[in-house]
Amino acid sequence: MMTGHSGNRRGGENVANICAVCGKGPQFGQNIRHTHSGSWALRAPRTKRRWLPNLQSARVLVDGQPRRIRVCAKCLKAGKVARVL
Repeated sequence: MMTGHSGNRRGGENVANICAVCGKGPQFGQNIRHTHSGSWALRAPRTKRRWLPNLQSARVLVDGQPRRIRVCAKCLKAGKVARVL
């Protein structure tokens, strides 16, 4: 078990591409080619891809100390964290 502030909501371990406030992480899906000629297998192949959250590095107060955490832009715009200068 790690000690100290981990900055995310996923069990205390440090995880890349996770918002420290809301826990938003990568979304998974598929790219689909939209061409309309040829056989079906060639028309619409699906390749896997990931959508990453828009994470920004922000200095915020954590337990009275300024710390640098990764926060998604949605949480910053909503005012869920206050930046420290």
